[in-house]
Amino acid sequence: PLDNNWADPRSNSVYFDIGTKISDGNKEQNENENEKEDKEDILSLVSTVITADGIADKTSFQINLLVIFLGDMSRGIFFPTMWELVQTLGGDQVTLGYVIASFSFGRMLVLPLFGSWSMTYGYKWTLLVSTSILFLGTILLAQALNMKEAWYLILANVILGIGSGTLGVTLAYVSEVTPKRKRTGYIAWATAVQYAGTTVTPFIGSLFVYLLANNDENDHNGFPAINEFTSPALFMSFFSLGTLYLIYNYFEDIPRSSKPPTKKKSSRQVAYDEVANGRACFGFFNIYNTCLYGCMVLNALTKGPMSCFETLGVEFAESRFGMQRAEAGAIVATMGFIGACNLMAMGALSERFDDIQLTIAGIILFMTGIVMNTFLDQDDIDNNAQWRYVVAMFFTYSIGYPICHTALIGLFSKIVGRRPQGALQGWFSSSGSVARITFPVLAGYIVLGRNIETLFYIITAFLAAAVAFLAINNEKLVRLAA
Repeated sequence: PLDNNWADPRSNSVYFDIGTKISDGNKEQNENENEKEDKEDILSLVSTVITADGIADKTSFQINLLVIFLGDMSRGIFFPTMWELVQTLGGDQVTLGYVIASFSFGRMLVLPLFGSWSMTYGYKWTLLVSTSILFLGTILLAQALNMKEAWYLILANVILGIGSGTLGVTLAYVSEVTPKRKRTGYIAWATAVQYAGTTVTPFIGSLFVYLLANNDENDHNGFPAINEFTSPALFMSFFSLGTLYLIYNYFEDIPRSSKPPTKKKSSRQVAYDEVANGRACFGFFNIYNTCLYGCMVLNALTKGPMSCFETLGVEFAESRFGMQRAEAGAIVATMGFIGACNLMAMGALSERFDDIQLTIAGIILFMTGIVMNTFLDQDDIDNNAQWRYVVAMFFTYSIGYPICHTALIGLFSKIVGRRPQGALQGWFSSSGSVARITFPVLAGYIVLGRNIETLFYIITAFLAAAVAFLAINNEKLVRLAA
């Protein structure tokens, strides 16, 4: 068994004592081997995308961030109008759940596929194809009112989800072009952009509601109709075209060697294999697979509750606090903007705390925001102070979810290590999409059959289970990430 005397995971070098006493000369030899291995890892990338301390091709990195923003804007910009649109088409909370879930269903269909394409055909070709599909989805979504059918809205969201299914690709790109010791900081940038796409773009949707809301449904007919429902989709159409132009003209792909160079394993890699191949989960899996699958389950257990807020956030603000759609959307967008700004500090936080500690802290803060809204007056909403909604959204959108989600992505990326990131990041993102499919649908049935407070109790229990998993497997996760 490995000795507990292993180095702090935040240090640049980690050495394990595997039970054999090593002389000073051997230790120096191992240090030289590890230093040589680090240099070979940089050179083996073939291209000059990565430097020892940062990113050389900043333009491609920024375009990659733009694709991340566009993909999650597909969800956030429709937040203030989706519930009203579903009602206009004759739907209820269950219908809304299916509409929200259909986006994640489309994403789930292609996340592993796009991940494998990025390794086979390259990042640039994959991003061009996906963004073109996303553009088609925005055109279809703009016609939902003309079709006057809820099933068409679901279909358009599936296409939009397929076009947004590059989250695994974009995160794999970030992982591949960044040095491991600074990876959490760079992933924080990517997550901040992703989070801004989901939670800040409701500002744009709320602006369209404020400027274009009209009670006369006859004004919603025709093409191109300009109203609070079609404007977000048309805005995204132009944004998609601009992104396609930038990818085609300025994004530089990463050349790949046909045969990666073979090299002798260093003592550090041997020590890593000793840990990874140990048995866990009652002997069914090794430690590496247990931690890998565990991170995927954790991704589902954190994204699922967040999708419930995205699905019923406006309906909850209306039914429990008497807020207007534009007001609720502005509050969520403000808290999302604060959350995106807070993620800029993740690099500093990751130097003081490991990813497991940050994930646990984020989940606990997330749970605090949920519990704050479980004891409200259901009969007289005037007794429910609106500041409680604002504070709960702060704990949920500004600090809880962004911290735990970013740290979890960093943890998964470090556990994957030097293996190809594309396909595995695709499967990791797919686990979140599965949660975004099931949780909104179940949330609709729970709220319709019981109430939204019952839903809060259930998702709090899921988050508590996530904290328990991290606490139980803390040592294994830290060792593999190190």
